[in-house]
Amino acid sequence: MANTITQSSYYKALTGVGGAVILLGIALYFASIKTLYDLPVIMMLIGAWMTIQNGYHVMRPIAHAPDIVLNARTLNNVLTNYAIIIAMVVLVLIICFLQPRFMQIRVVLDIMTQSSTKLIIALGICFTLIIAGCDLSAGRIVGLAAVISTSMLQTADYGNRFFPELAQLPLFIPILVAVCICMMFGALNGFLVAQYEMHPFIATLATSVIVYGSCSLYFDLPPNNSQPIGGVRPDFAALGQTKFFQGGGFPGVSILIPIAATITVIIWFVLNKTVFGKNVYALGGNREAAVVAGVNVYATNLFIFVLAAGLYGIAGVLEAARTAGATNQYGMGYELDAIAACVVGGVSLMGGIATVSGIIAGVFVFTIITYGLQFISVSPMWQQVIKGIIIATAVAIDMGKYRKKN
Repeated sequence: MANTITQSSYYKALTGVGGAVILLGIALYFASIKTLYDLPVIMMLIGAWMTIQNGYHVMRPIAHAPDIVLNARTLNNVLTNYAIIIAMVVLVLIICFLQPRFMQIRVVLDIMTQSSTKLIIALGICFTLIIAGCDLSAGRIVGLAAVISTSMLQTADYGNRFFPELAQLPLFIPILVAVCICMMFGALNGFLVAQYEMHPFIATLATSVIVYGSCSLYFDLPPNNSQPIGGVRPDFAALGQTKFFQGGGFPGVSILIPIAATITVIIWFVLNKTVFGKNVYALGGNREAAVVAGVNVYATNLFIFVLAAGLYGIAGVLEAARTAGATNQYGMGYELDAIAACVVGGVSLMGGIATVSGIIAGVFVFTIITYGLQFISVSPMWQQVIKGIIIATAVAIDMGKYRKKN
């Protein structure tokens, strides 16, 4: 007979594990083992997160939550659902063994910084995946936002200004212009999908080509003539390069991290607490049922792509600020990484299933793997092979769950 435990006991156990991880981290910290670098501090942070997250469920249990059955089937489901994350943890342990310097707070902050703009793009593209679509224009829209914003935010004394006679505009105006133009292309995506019931793959592929061509024409305007855009204003560069709490040996927290965190909270609220979010899930889960329930399919489709393009635009602006420059090649391939991160994070390609927490995990999985493999000097060619295996495995798992459901 299978053993069962209550939801309350389950979360209490996880809270206890979190507390144990904190205590172990404290013990290792005072042991002062140099080869562990910042591992004790990282363990304390992970333990604190586990304790707070699961402790919340202990304090506010879900009413009438079913008991958890402990058997072979449950174990198989856990291994299936978290296979990619388990593989990532194993890889991180191997990397830490091969190169202990990977266990540093600086590395963790670098990974979080690199994940920030990727997360914003993934949050945008997840809306299109929830309705069983996709958005192949995401990367090119990121590049368009980078080029437009940077072209209008150069210093007055820069020798190769994109607009030599342009006055020094307030920071928010070029950013707003860039994001709004991106949203116009998002509206084109939405219009093609909603008005003509065109498959998002084809609609966004067409828009991607249009965006890239338009961006390249803009980038080639004289006197720039397709030269990389540089000489950005300090206030614009600060939007992507500022670091908080820097000093005393601490590398500092990039401004991109709180920006991405804020956008993540907003998107979580939109998806889970608004009528629009519920309509998106309804449309992806069962289009016919959504229509019967009174969901405005046209408006929902249109707004999905407009919102997604707005997020791509914000990500493009932040990328340009972080690198202090831009070219028309910015953003190339970003949409594929974002789709892959969403799928790894549990967003179903069949539509109707997605969680913000899963998307965050998916983005971090790819960033950690890429950063970690570079850290131990694995060939970029092998990195691509490993990334492809991860994507194929994640999609296979998703399709397997879909077949079981049906």
